[in-house]
Amino acid sequence: MSQADVNRLREIAEIEFADIVVEVLVPDINELRIILTDGSLVDVWFSLKLVSRYSFHWERRAIDGRIYRYDNAPHRRWQFVATFPHHFHNGSEGEVVASHLSHVPVEALRQFLTFARDRLSTLSGSHQ
Repeated sequence: MSQADVNRLREIAEIEFADIVVEVLVPDINELRIILTDGSLVDVWFSLKLVSRYSFHWERRAIDGRIYRYDNAPHRRWQFVATFPHHFHNGSEGEVVASHLSHVPVEALRQFLTFARDRLSTLSGSHQ
């Protein structure tokens, strides 16, 4: 992941997801922090050392106690997941299911922010 790639991801978040994105920060050449309209954070990280190692983490613990994260760290305890090492933490660290996130960073970001958009829409319909 290069600085140019991260800037492209930043543009996608800011332009294509302007309805849910307040601000996008670039703390490092392989990271994004996306602040959403409800005050929650999405952290995007790509390893500089291990090719194709990534995580997309939506931090909501301060809002509703939940986290959502796609990553591909090969934790042995998730070997049962059909897409191992790719997996999805669905609301908590311990609730793990198969990951269907693209391995292409641009598409993966779109998929993840679409998930966040859909979830935010559901939450606003139920008044969080």
